[in-house]
Amino acid sequence: MRLAFLIPPMMLLAACGSDEKKPGKGTEISINADGDSGGVKINTGKDGGKVRIDGEDGTAINIDVPDFVDLDIESDFDIDGVKLYPGSHVTKVDVDATDRNGTDKATVRLGFTSPATPKVAADWMAGEFGGKGVKVTRTGDTLAGKTSDGENFTIRFGPDGKTARGEVVIVKS
Repeated sequence: MRLAFLIPPMMLLAACGSDEKKPGKGTEISINADGDSGGVKINTGKDGGKVRIDGEDGTAINIDVPDFVDLDIESDFDIDGVKLYPGSHVTKVDVDATDRNGTDKATVRLGFTSPATPKVAADWMAGEFGGKGVKVTRTGDTLAGKTSDGENFTIRFGPDGKTARGEVVIVKS
């Protein structure tokens, strides 16, 4: 689940990114991390967003942040070395994590579009997982498996015209 730990530093770096923008493109990001000592909530999209940091004593910091259209989540995302189908674009990232009373849980959801049909994209990713020795089961155009770190993952592909729209869900419990 390498992705969950990389998102906060990537977001902070993206805030200082280049001035070159790609109009109309941007990944919606939602992170909700909560623990015994407080929490962090980040919500952002192509037009900017907000960061809220709560302390256990009731203090809070609210920060407006610039847009993150420069964030290249596609290049940073992989499951045990397997990336999304070539040309795919991550449209949404939701991270929900808690670390309370010694119990660490997290769910990461990535919405994406793919330039291939659901079957072609699912076939390609199933082959990539097989090549990396990652066992996946397939039901229709849905792949499911377990990462080398023990997190369960599901990748669903659905039609979006002549291409695919999908969701990756990674669960650590």
